[in-house]
Amino acid sequence: MASQRVLWRGGGAGGFSALIQHNTSQVHTTSHATMKFSMIAFAALAAAPTTVAEVFLKEQFNDEAWTDRWTVSSEWKSTSELGEWKHTPGVYYADESDKGIQTGSDARHYGISAKLDKPYNSSDGKDIVIQYSVKHEQDIDCGGAYIKLLPGGDDFDGKKFGGDSPYGIMFGPDICGATKRTHVILHNERKDDNILIEKDIPCEKDKFSHIYTLVVRTDNTLEVFVDNKSVRKGKLEDEFPFLEQTEIKDPDQSKPADWVDEQKMVDPNDVKPVGYDDIPSEIPDPEAAKPEDWDDEDDGEWEPPMIDNPDYKGSWSANMIENPDYKGPWVHPMIPNPDFVYDEKMHAVCANGCSHVGFELWQVKSGTIFDDILVTDSLEEAQKFAEETFFKKRDGEKKMYDEQNISSEDDMGDMGDDDDEDFDMGGMDGFEDEF
Repeated sequence: MASQRVLWRGGGAGGFSALIQHNTSQVHTTSHATMKFSMIAFAALAAAPTTVAEVFLKEQFNDEAWTDRWTVSSEWKSTSELGEWKHTPGVYYADESDKGIQTGSDARHYGISAKLDKPYNSSDGKDIVIQYSVKHEQDIDCGGAYIKLLPGGDDFDGKKFGGDSPYGIMFGPDICGATKRTHVILHNERKDDNILIEKDIPCEKDKFSHIYTLVVRTDNTLEVFVDNKSVRKGKLEDEFPFLEQTEIKDPDQSKPADWVDEQKMVDPNDVKPVGYDDIPSEIPDPEAAKPEDWDDEDDGEWEPPMIDNPDYKGSWSANMIENPDYKGPWVHPMIPNPDFVYDEKMHAVCANGCSHVGFELWQVKSGTIFDDILVTDSLEEAQKFAEETFFKKRDGEKKMYDEQNISSEDDMGDMGDDDDEDFDMGGMDGFEDEF
C-alpha cells in the first residue's frame, strides 16, 4: 500500500482541512513548504536589527589638515620644556604618504589632543575600544607612549591639557630602563580616583610599529591586545583594586591569652656546665717561641700571639625541644565584609561622558611615531581597521629597515677599503710627533 501523509493547513474561514496526499505528490508539497519557510526566515532576518559599530574617532594623519583637528598643549608648560611634534612617515616605512606624528626633541614634555567626532558616554551601555600604533624609531631608553581618553566636553581646553588633566582611561606602553610595561589605568567613579592595573602587562621595545588595543566591556571585563594578540584578559575586579575585600577579620575575635604558638621551647633538663663561662675564646699559641734577637729591654716583654681556642664553644644557650603545648599559628576568623558592595559600573570610565583623546608624555630620547588611532565600541571594527592599516605596512616597514641596514654595512665596508689604501702607516711617527 502506498504511504499516505496528512498535512494540516488553514482552510479559509471554515477552520482546518485535511489533505490526504499520495507519495507521488509529497515532493511537490514538501518543496513548496520548504520554500515558504525559507522566505519567512529570510524576511525575519532582513527585519532583524543589525549592530553597526560606532566610531568615535578615526585618525590616520595622512593629510595636512591634521593640525586643525589636533591641538598642541602650548600653555601646559613653558616653551623651553615642550618638544615639537613632527608630521612624518619616519625613517623606514612601507608607504611614504602614510604619516604619523612623532616626538621631535630629546628630554622634553609632549602634549597634544583632539576632539572625538562624537562623545562617548559609559551610560549608553556600549563597550569602549581604544587602538593605536606606536613605533619607537629612536631605540627608546626612557619615555612614555600612552594615550588618554578625556572628559571635558565644550569646556575642554586643549592648549592647557597636561599631566594634571582628568582622564577616563590611560593606556599604552611606558619604558624606562628595565621597566617595560603597558599601562592600563581606569577612572573609578565610586572611588573618584584613577586605578592602576595590579599586574604589569608587557610591551614591545623594538624599532618597528606595534598596534595596541584595549577593550573595556560593559560586563565588567577587559582585554588587551598587542598586534591583535590577546595578552591580558580578565574581570575588572580581579585586575584592579576597585572593590572592598569580600571578607574581613572578625573584630569580635582575638587570639586566646593561653594560645601557644611557639613551636620550640627551652629544654628544662639542659643545664650550663660548671666553668663553661671561664673558657676563653683565645689562647696563647703554644707553638710560638720568642725570637732569638728579641731584647726585653728594647722590645718589651715578649708575649706569644693569640689563636682561637679549640675548646671555646661560644656563648652558652640551652637546647630547644618540641613544645608539647604548641597549637600551631593562630588564624584570625574571617567574616563577610559588611561594607562590600559589588560595583556594576566598574566599566563606566566616562560616567559623565568623554569628549577628547590626547597624548601627555615625557621622553628622554625622542622619535616615537603615533598613528592609526581608533576609538570605537566594537572590537571587530578595531581588528578590521588594524588589518587595513598596521598589518598592510608592517612587512614593508621591516623590508625598508633591513635594506637601509644592509646599505649602511656596505658603506662601512667601502670606507674600510679606502682607508686601507690611502692611510700611510709609515707616517705614524710624524703623526705622533704632533702631540
